[in-house]
Amino acid sequence: MNNKTRYMPLIMALCVIVGILIGTFYANHFSGNRLNIINTGSNRLNNLLHIIDDQYVDTVNINSLVEKAIPQILAELDPHSVYISSKDAQTASDDLKGSFFGIGIEFTIREDTIHVQSVIDGGPAQKAGLIAGDKIISVDGKPFVGKQVTNEEAVHRLKGPDKSKVTVGILRYGNTKPLSFEITRGEVKTKSVTATYMIDEKTGYIRIKNFGENTYAEMLVALAQLSSNDMKNIIIDLRDNSGGYLEAAVQMANEFLPKDRLIVYTEGRKQKRKDYRSDGHGSYQNMPLVVLINEASASASEIFAGAMQDNDRGTIIGRRSFGKGLVQQQIAFPDGSMIRLTIARYYTPSGRCIQKPYTPGTDDYQNDLVTRYEHGEYFNQDSIKHDGPQYKTLSGRVVYGGGGITPDIFIAEDTTNVTSYFREASMTGLILQFAFTYTDENRLKLNNFKEMQAMADYLVKQNTVELFAGYADKHGLKRRNLMIQRSHHLLETHINSRIIYNMMNEQALIEYVNKDDRTVQAALNHFYKKK
Repeated sequence: MNNKTRYMPLIMALCVIVGILIGTFYANHFSGNRLNIINTGSNRLNNLLHIIDDQYVDTVNINSLVEKAIPQILAELDPHSVYISSKDAQTASDDLKGSFFGIGIEFTIREDTIHVQSVIDGGPAQKAGLIAGDKIISVDGKPFVGKQVTNEEAVHRLKGPDKSKVTVGILRYGNTKPLSFEITRGEVKTKSVTATYMIDEKTGYIRIKNFGENTYAEMLVALAQLSSNDMKNIIIDLRDNSGGYLEAAVQMANEFLPKDRLIVYTEGRKQKRKDYRSDGHGSYQNMPLVVLINEASASASEIFAGAMQDNDRGTIIGRRSFGKGLVQQQIAFPDGSMIRLTIARYYTPSGRCIQKPYTPGTDDYQNDLVTRYEHGEYFNQDSIKHDGPQYKTLSGRVVYGGGGITPDIFIAEDTTNVTSYFREASMTGLILQFAFTYTDENRLKLNNFKEMQAMADYLVKQNTVELFAGYADKHGLKRRNLMIQRSHHLLETHINSRIIYNMMNEQALIEYVNKDDRTVQAALNHFYKKK
């Protein structure tokens, strides 16, 4: 055996050891560099997901993980930067677009069954023959009753592409056998302006529920209708209007302002200041104006109210508005989901930002309205906290920033006749349930009334409060005669308004409720006192 052969095993062992050492060195060296890149680079989140997908011990649904992670990330920014999943994106867009494709009904779910509350005029369902009070028991030949019936599932089954067809099985009052209707889905218009009428001989009233694509056009039609009735004053009711498109609010404000008045301006870290000014073409620049707001009036509602207040153009009546002064941009992802990202703040003409304070990661912002209530703000103007600086309107009046529009005339929430019985009747949904049951059982009689006031007078004679008390007692709300007597008018108003809505429409409900509305009455008093 030569020397080379003798030392071959030793040489091979040394090579293996050296290889292991070199491999360990490079593995540690380069893996350390890679982790360093992951930990310091701008793409850490993407790399993390790749590592989880590649190396995690169990199978992970990455899409589900992302769906849960994105809202948490956005929540760290502000309360209005949000993620909208692909399945909810269409509904979110429809709310402001002013139309959607479906069959055109408003429904409620009672006892695991869809009850048609109203049929939209001119919509596909009305053309096919559906009427209010019908119960939908099947969709496309498959039973649709029981626990599977949810709002989300009902919308999923009844909405669909334009010109597509859906067959619904119906149970109708007075018919012993189910009826079948084939409905061709189509565009269903939804309105932002939900009430337009002359509230007295000189004063027009317009209720706007949101600011969408068609809001400005609808308002022009409403104003023209009221003008044809010799309107001298105008009330714009923005109570419970959570906002919408900034552009719609700007267009509306333009109708009431003289030329070159600042309506609102926006500004952000990456967004240069942008001013929105009136062009002087508005047709109602001199008509006496009152704007009604409350704690649920937000965003675009506050833009309009702030523009009228800061320009001394109209009187704001009600309670302090919500306080949303952030501007969102909608950004879509390839899968159909999207985010609404805050890109700027908006400021009223006097320079105040209406956005109320928020602290990410806490519930203070979400609980703000409850805090206001507990602090007494709904009942006493002196309880309103103004955390921001003071500003001045065009004429030098003092106005406040730091969270919402403070009204010029404060109207306290009326709790005079509110009892625990009334609260429970409202919060449990028993009033709504009774109103629908009563409507269903008396639809033939109620069909004889074409005017709101005639139906209201009839319902008073039927003593619906007493009928409700018996119904509620059978459904878990113990009768309390003294409380019922004290809250009688409140109960009657809430019960009868829902029956009127079920038989007519939202405008009829609003007209009925406004007859006793303290904020509306304050607006009327303001017009005549001013004159």
